[in-house]
Amino acid sequence: MIEPNEVRRAFQNLYGTEPRLFRAPGRVNLIGEHTDYNDGFVMPMAINRDTVVAARARKDRRVRIHTFNLNETVEFDLDHPGPGGRRHWLDYVEGVAQSLLRRGTQLRGADLALKSDVPEGAGLSSSAALEISVGLALSSVSEVAIDKVQLALAGQQAEHEFVGAKVGIMDQYIAALGRAGHALLIDCRSLQPTLIPMNLPDTAIAICNTRVKHELASSEYNARRAECERGVELLHEVLPDVRALRDVSVAEFEQYQDLLPEPVKRRCRHIVTENARTLAAADALKAGNLREMGRLMYQSHESLRDDYEVSCTELDLLVNIARTIEGVAGARMTGGGFGGCTVNLVHRDNLQTFQEKISNDYQSKIGHPPFIYVSEAVNGAEEVMGKDEG
Repeated sequence: MIEPNEVRRAFQNLYGTEPRLFRAPGRVNLIGEHTDYNDGFVMPMAINRDTVVAARARKDRRVRIHTFNLNETVEFDLDHPGPGGRRHWLDYVEGVAQSLLRRGTQLRGADLALKSDVPEGAGLSSSAALEISVGLALSSVSEVAIDKVQLALAGQQAEHEFVGAKVGIMDQYIAALGRAGHALLIDCRSLQPTLIPMNLPDTAIAICNTRVKHELASSEYNARRAECERGVELLHEVLPDVRALRDVSVAEFEQYQDLLPEPVKRRCRHIVTENARTLAAADALKAGNLREMGRLMYQSHESLRDDYEVSCTELDLLVNIARTIEGVAGARMTGGGFGGCTVNLVHRDNLQTFQEKISNDYQSKIGHPPFIYVSEAVNGAEEVMGKDEG
């Protein structure tokens, strides 16, 4: 975990002034995958890995930002936006600044410095943690109070318009509005959250990072989105009230699925059934029914593997190993797919055995061990209070 005062002192050495500190977390999605851009339901939690931003306002309109992870400094002018699409981390930073400006937030220039321990390319939302921490820092040092939902929407807009990724709202939303000790059941149409208590004193959330990211992830993501939109067009002919797959019940899908060509039928089946699983999982988690929660997680993974086809050999292997380990209630891939991570519910008494067997069995098949993180549910974006004690 990042020590905020290390970032504070590094900022002081870099800029010679005392900063304010802000943080935003990565996330893991417990269930509800690829449903967010279909107006559906997701259930993520914020994890104990952060992007920490130190910030101080400037008197001009320039934003200067240094990343300690890459030892790199970039600058931009709030009044003269860059082109976006540069395939550089500046797109996320400048993108969220420009999105806030377009929403009427009166930003000032600022000096920023950041450090992150959210793994990149792991499907744990390092980009959303960057966007939301920077957005909160810029608005706060500009003395502007910002609504956290609007902050999340600005982060999503940055992805759409500056980065070129048509992402749903989940990642930015949980980074902004996560709550310690809770998952959030998010209705991605209304943006209404429901707090789901994580009353799991004997259960750990273990995240296993495959350490691979297959190149077809971004192109296949856009293809899946188009296939879902095609399914909506076809189903709209017999279900005229359908605006998104979120509006189709499991019973309605079963009745009309033969109107859909392959692979559109399987893509839509995943989304429709995943929404139902996510709502059922929220009820199971509230009731402390880990057996049911785990059953739904395994079903989710099978649907992502077979119907949505966004899993891969490494993710399937991790889930299959987890199934064999005593004390594992459930496991599934999490995030966009084609690499990244699995999320596992593991009894704390079995956690060491889980880590050892997952590492050994995965390494024997793939050639390297996975990274394993154990996390509690933490708060979303916030200012880190307190001064350096020395």
